[in-house]
Amino acid sequence: MTYKIIALDLDGTLTNSEKIITEKTREKLMEFQKNGGKVVLASGRPTMGILPHAQRLRLKEYGGYILSFNGGCVIDCKTNSVLFQQKLPLSVIPEIMDIIKDYPVGINTYEGSDILVGNCVNEYTELEARINGMGIHYVDNFAEYVQFDVNKCLLQGDPAVILELEQILSEKYKNILGIFKSEAFFLEIVPKGVDKAMSIDRLLKMIGIRTEECIACGDGFNDISMIRYAGLGVAMSNAKQPVKDAADYITLSNDQDGIAHLLKKISKYPGKLPVRSARSIVPEENLY
Repeated sequence: MTYKIIALDLDGTLTNSEKIITEKTREKLMEFQKNGGKVVLASGRPTMGILPHAQRLRLKEYGGYILSFNGGCVIDCKTNSVLFQQKLPLSVIPEIMDIIKDYPVGINTYEGSDILVGNCVNEYTELEARINGMGIHYVDNFAEYVQFDVNKCLLQGDPAVILELEQILSEKYKNILGIFKSEAFFLEIVPKGVDKAMSIDRLLKMIGIRTEECIACGDGFNDISMIRYAGLGVAMSNAKQPVKDAADYITLSNDQDGIAHLLKKISKYPGKLPVRSARSIVPEENLY
């Protein structure tokens, strides 16, 4: 099987614990692109938080793609054009603010190079800012301020509080919004139907690549859909167990250059790794 495109989650997958793409992993991805492969950076991050990694991998030169906001926006790096996007209905923001007003959680969206924050700023808000290399802009009246198109909102707070709010918001908005955790302390709020698999499927149809020619790699709950969708679904060894259960193949961890390891195996042992038509996990020892 010749794989023509690889979709990569960022945090916990492509980047190591220091949020860096190592040189070893970068070299293997550059080799993949030089051989005609396409790279998609598929993350819950905003576009601004993905751009530095796209630049490091030279996606503009090789015609790669950014899939930001968990699939809410897809950008062609070569032309810097938005291929498609889905927007959050602004009418729900005042309602959500009313629900969370007595909880110690921050809510944010994104404006330019800033994370726009309401309700409160906490340690998890600051983590989100550091991860994306963006500033924090707190506003007193978040719902009144946000009168522009947004792809998602994010709640940040203690995991127990986030779990409670996930249950409340999921029940209230089950027909119009997607509500899910990307981390125990991050609750994503996106338009209904937004996920990585659906956006990758749209992209592949636009550029004429078959599902079975696609690799998808991830470690988090929001990666499960694309791992199940792709011709080769890959979980990192540091992934949560449900992610591993969904995968065809488990590679090394993000701190062990798991993506470089995967690409090396694919090039060295073509046909050894499973594809969608033969869904089974191949033990690591079978690949040496």
